[in-house]
Amino acid sequence: MRVVLDTNILVRAGAKARGPARELLERITASQLHTLILSPFLLHEAERVFAYDRVRAFSKLTDIEVAEYLNYLRTPGISEIVFPGPAPRVVPSDSDDDSVVHTAIIGEANALCTLNGDFFHPDVLKYCRERDVLVINDIDLLSILRSLSESTSH
Repeated sequence: MRVVLDTNILVRAGAKARGPARELLERITASQLHTLILSPFLLHEAERVFAYDRVRAFSKLTDIEVAEYLNYLRTPGISEIVFPGPAPRVVPSDSDDDSVVHTAIIGEANALCTLNGDFFHPDVLKYCRERDVLVINDIDLLSILRSLSESTSH
């Protein structure tokens, strides 16, 4: 499965994290059956979000650890970086989110994993569905990956 993890998932999956986002990242990057799709926009956005005081307190990562985590995400074999270019408007409430949608489209992702409610707008869901991209939260995607893992291990 080819998966785009939105910034809110990438930040929750940081190096010291525990929980569904971290497990999701580990399952995707540890399996040859899955590919993490990222873009320069997503990586830059994650770096920006990690700099917020509240996120810094939550993640407990130093500047060096944030840089190491982002470098890890950029590593060939960990992710595939795509360059979506200028994106048409898709997400009515936030034009920045269009770059995330188009990362999924250009990266031929099967799933766009996010906790951002803007991506669950009917117009965005329709746009993504027409391009065979499932918009899904981390818990539901984790459930799918766990079941895929179980079915391939038998």
